[in-house]
Amino acid sequence: MPILSEVQENNMDVDLELNDDDLPYEEEILRNAYSVKHWLRYVDHKKHASKNVINQVYERALKQLPGSYKLWYNYLRLRKKQVRGKNVQDDELEDVNNAFERSLVFMHKMPRIWIEYLSFITGQCKITRIRHSFDRALRALPVTQHNRIWPLYLEFLDRYEIPETGVRVYRRYLKLCPEDAEEYVNYLVKNNKLDDAAQQLAKIVDNEHFVSKYGKSNHQLWNELCELISKNPDKVLSLNVDAIIRSGLRRYTDQLGHLWNSLADYYVRSGLFERARDIYEEAIESVTTVRDFSQVFDAYAQFEELSLSKLMEDVGKKEHQTTEDDIEIDLRLARFENLMERRLALLNSVLLRQNPHNVQEWHNRVKLFEGKPLEIIKIYTEAVQTVQPKQAVGKIHTLWVEFAKFYEVNDQIDDARTVFEKATQVEYSKVDDLAAAWCEWAEMEIRQDNFKNALDLMYKATIIPKTKISYTDESETVQARLHKSLKLWSMYADLEESFGTFQSCKSVYDRIIDLRICTPQIIINYGMFLEEHKYFEEAFRAYEKGIALFKWPNVYDIWNTYLTKFLSRYGGNQLERARDLFEQCIENCPPDLVKSFYLLYAKLEEDHGLTRHVMNVYERAVSGVQESDMYDMFNLYIKKAAEIYGIPRTRPIYEKAIEMLPEVKSREMCVRFAEMEKMLGEIDRARVIYSHCSQMCDPRITQDFWQNWKEFEIRHGNEDTMREMLRIKRSVQATYNTQVNMMSAQIPTSTETTKSAMQTLEAKAMETNYKQSLASTSGANIMFVRGEVQGGDINKRKEEGTVYNPDEIDIDMDDDNDDENDEEGSDQEGGGESTELKNIPIEKQAIPSKVFGGLKKNESDSE
Repeated sequence: MPILSEVQENNMDVDLELNDDDLPYEEEILRNAYSVKHWLRYVDHKKHASKNVINQVYERALKQLPGSYKLWYNYLRLRKKQVRGKNVQDDELEDVNNAFERSLVFMHKMPRIWIEYLSFITGQCKITRIRHSFDRALRALPVTQHNRIWPLYLEFLDRYEIPETGVRVYRRYLKLCPEDAEEYVNYLVKNNKLDDAAQQLAKIVDNEHFVSKYGKSNHQLWNELCELISKNPDKVLSLNVDAIIRSGLRRYTDQLGHLWNSLADYYVRSGLFERARDIYEEAIESVTTVRDFSQVFDAYAQFEELSLSKLMEDVGKKEHQTTEDDIEIDLRLARFENLMERRLALLNSVLLRQNPHNVQEWHNRVKLFEGKPLEIIKIYTEAVQTVQPKQAVGKIHTLWVEFAKFYEVNDQIDDARTVFEKATQVEYSKVDDLAAAWCEWAEMEIRQDNFKNALDLMYKATIIPKTKISYTDESETVQARLHKSLKLWSMYADLEESFGTFQSCKSVYDRIIDLRICTPQIIINYGMFLEEHKYFEEAFRAYEKGIALFKWPNVYDIWNTYLTKFLSRYGGNQLERARDLFEQCIENCPPDLVKSFYLLYAKLEEDHGLTRHVMNVYERAVSGVQESDMYDMFNLYIKKAAEIYGIPRTRPIYEKAIEMLPEVKSREMCVRFAEMEKMLGEIDRARVIYSHCSQMCDPRITQDFWQNWKEFEIRHGNEDTMREMLRIKRSVQATYNTQVNMMSAQIPTSTETTKSAMQTLEAKAMETNYKQSLASTSGANIMFVRGEVQGGDINKRKEEGTVYNPDEIDIDMDDDNDDENDEEGSDQEGGGESTELKNIPIEKQAIPSKVFGGLKKNESDSE
């Protein structure tokens, strides 16, 4: 075997285990000793051999090709796989380490080889060797590939407790990746190096360009710093905690409560309890929101409670309790109680710091110090000096008024007057506020029985300036516009009525009217004042002045009072003057308000005028009132006409009502009209009225009307009149159905199916209504319909395809029996009118002039 001997000669230093299958691969290697492909093919052939054999093949290949990355990479991965699960003290691990070291002689620029080596050696607990290997890797590889090594390095630091090494390594790492400073902080906190962590976190917070990898804002990082340094005062020594937190207070104003609590907590944990108490007091006096106050106050109260509990616990453990201990307990208990008592006052201070111009909060503050006069005076003084009228939330004049009332309650009237005098000089934003201050001052003088002083104050406040000033001109001061304040003048008038003379009070009312600032109520009050002093004509002139000043509907109350007072004063003595007043009132009065004036006018004419004037007023009233009042007015008109002229004279009124009223009310009026005619025995007239009303009565809706007409025909009609009523009913129903069909035809449909369905529903509705009408007729046991039909007619109808109805009324038979019906109808009650109705078309019967024309023509005969 010459080939085998040749292979053994070339590999004398390697102990080979060759067989016949290996000879082809050995021959290829002899011919291509520097071919990686052939060596890999040989390795793949020996993959099921023992690890020593395959390792020998790799060693032979690497001896020939020491610079082959593929051979080294596969060989090292194979060696790592062979020692997987071995003990860290096993010698085979060191052999693998030596293999990695040999590979790095040639592969030191290959990051993947370094990664394999470092990940393998990290688990062997050889700290110094691992650290040196990482350092060698970082030195060997270019900087652009360090990002592949550092994660393994940091993982190695977290795996072993080597804080000193870790700090130095992280400092080197942050020079390359400063954005990972948060990981360094977490590492320091984990290893209890809180001072270094606080320093690093402070640097992060100060860096405005820092972007957190975890999405934290600068504010969140600041809160972490405050929490770290406040809870570890004994470990964070290199930072000025007080300065850091106070800078946060100036910077983050939306988290003041949390930051103040952190600062106080720092001093509590440091054992400086008095300093912590000062911090809490400072926080309570400086926060501006209720949320921050609640956080600080709750922490403060908890601190005082725990401090008291701790002291009592320590004293309880002593065998002998001293006097100093009792004093200390009482002191802390009093301090805690004082804090709880001050809560509402402190909360009010927070609200006032939030908005010092809130008037209501100042009033609330005064209530908190009730029973402490000096404190209340200080609060009121501070309030009137702090609140600016232009920025005030609420009515600032109430502060001045309550301040003066406080002095008044304590019998310091001069001081109260001084406060009121200053209150009248304040530049309020509204004239009403200044007027209210003057009015309160005058009321105080009244309570002190100084009526003359009150009148003098009102006179002083209402002095009219020489120059003309508009009340709405905000460029002028409120003091210059005060003379047009209605509130002030109203009180002045009340005071003059109570304590002044007649002339002075009248002068005040006249000045109010001259300034054109009066209201309808002022005019009414003026008129009543003049009436009380028996100046009736002066009162009427006052009412007329008010009527000239105001328009409808504001003048309604004045007219109502004026007319009522005038009628009660003169009655019918000045009838023409009263009529002129009513005509003037009604001329421009809106329809919704004129009803009461028409009734009053009619009452006047009824009591003192002529009957025709009364009817004239009611005639105008039914046309002048609004539609909702028209029905009631017609009822009054009919009632008065019946009382004065008798029932027959109400017919024209009924006719007019039927024409003017809405359809619903017109139907009611028609029924009443028919009842009246029936009561008078005018059956034909009643029937014509029913016929006219039927044109606006849909049988599907107004069944009561048709039932009334049917009962009327049963009692007073005959076969012809009943037949005519049924014919009219069918005609009206057909008319309404035609209207519905026309409306339905105008509605667009999407498909032919919908159209046919609508037609089917309409046909069923028409058939149902027709059957209902026949059923209602048959239910009354009135058998006016022919009782038999010839069979030939039935067969004929079936052949023609028409529907046969056995209850159908043959209208055509009326033409054959006209003469006979005329003779029979002449002997029956009301029968003479039926022939005329047959000859009148249904359309003409719906026209009121045609129907009621015949009634008017025979009216004289009936009377």
